[in-house]
Amino acid sequence: MTGPIDHIVFDIGKVLIHYDPNLPYRRLIPDDNERAWFFANVCTHEWNLEQDRGRSWKDAEALLIAQFPEKEEHIRAFRQYWHEMVPHAYEDSVAIMEKFIADGRDVTMLTNFAADTFSHAREIYPFLNKPRGVTVSGEIKLIKPAARAPSTFAVESSMNSVEPGSRPKSRACFS
Repeated sequence: MTGPIDHIVFDIGKVLIHYDPNLPYRRLIPDDNERAWFFANVCTHEWNLEQDRGRSWKDAEALLIAQFPEKEEHIRAFRQYWHEMVPHAYEDSVAIMEKFIADGRDVTMLTNFAADTFSHAREIYPFLNKPRGVTVSGEIKLIKPAARAPSTFAVESSMNSVEPGSRPKSRACFS
């Protein structure tokens, strides 16, 4: 494909912001084996992904507390201490994004994030408010990668009117 890149899309987690759920849990569950068991069996990646897909934290917590009532405190801690899981930005990536914006490039973001935690992330990291827009999985109820995600993103960001399965009229660069 030749021609200029008209649109630059940044992912957020592990591109612009560090994410590690172990950070608060090292304090909450100091034993490495117990903590590993907790993440493998209770607050799993798949469970968290459903909040990124739009499930409410209230429903997510209730589901696990019904299964693991003895782990209620640690289950509720996932949302309570979420801000500790995103301790810093990747300054080099942020600088690149901000340079593109300053140069007048069309920059948006795409992320798997629960809607409420993304709102909180925008308060912690004001640079998340600089691009033209963002598609948040928890808001559109669709996680990436998904068959419809690029088309949904294009429509949500008003980049192009793109039908599922068709190609956008402009070129985009995904980070």
